[in-house]
Amino acid sequence: MIEAENFTSVKEFILLGFTSDRKIQLLLFGVILIFYLITIWGNLLIIILIQADVQLKTPMYYFLSHLAVIELCYITSTVPIMLSHLMAGNGAISFPLCIAQIFVAGSMATTESLLLGVMAYDRYLAICSPLIYAVVMNQQCRLQFAFSCWIIAPLLCAICDAFLVSQTFCGPNHINHFMCEIPAVLKLSCSDTQLVENIVSGAGAVLLLLPLCIILISYAFILYSISHMKSTVGQRKAFSTCGSHLLVVTLFYGPSFFIYVIPKSISAPNHNKHSAIFYVLVTPLLNPIIYTLRNKDIHRSVRKILQRKDFDRKT
Repeated sequence: MIEAENFTSVKEFILLGFTSDRKIQLLLFGVILIFYLITIWGNLLIIILIQADVQLKTPMYYFLSHLAVIELCYITSTVPIMLSHLMAGNGAISFPLCIAQIFVAGSMATTESLLLGVMAYDRYLAICSPLIYAVVMNQQCRLQFAFSCWIIAPLLCAICDAFLVSQTFCGPNHINHFMCEIPAVLKLSCSDTQLVENIVSGAGAVLLLLPLCIILISYAFILYSISHMKSTVGQRKAFSTCGSHLLVVTLFYGPSFFIYVIPKSISAPNHNKHSAIFYVLVTPLLNPIIYTLRNKDIHRSVRKILQRKDFDRKT
């Protein structure tokens, strides 16, 4: 039995980050800050364009605007704290702030997972059932889909966090990561973590695999429908919109599934940390680029706004 005086409750954690070398920390600060600012600008641009252009008031762009909001919230829940640690050279984070980061980041990631499933279903209806698409994906239905994603994800994450908070942390308090995540924090628990690990793995499997199944089934029907299209233009347009979504799905589900569904399969101590870089920095940066680079509607909207500003200057 542990003596009361020998028991120490952890009040803060120390995030080890990427390196302890001060020069590399400052270099990383500059690089990550640039990533962060570009990501903020890119996702804000998508939201502004979709809200400003009447022709972008379609279900696809409605869900895309929600995806941009999710990316903004997610990267803001992780990167500013990471930047402050790199600037200070100290990765100390309080226990409540660590739990709050786990909740916000986990909620946003889970919401994105569910939303990607909804977006796949939206593409399925648009390509395979175009005659009923406008009726099924009306404004009320879009709102219900989005509202469900925003409610279900935080609720399930709150349950997982409640089990995490119930654990005892008596030291050590060093986390081999640049952010707080449930698998990394659980490794420091003095309690039996088997139940929590099973709950987190189970919730992760459901929240990742269920939308992924919807995506795979939707695209199986989409590919079948595209293969029977007689119009080459229609095939190219379908592949263009679906290709962007599939690339985003690959970038999101790859590292997420690897970490949360099968966390014990990882042998390298830094593997989780390196994999997390993709969905913390790379995915939020690439999503707006992927959806806008070959999107003619977005290009047209940008040109319209630029021409409007040019006209206002001349007048």
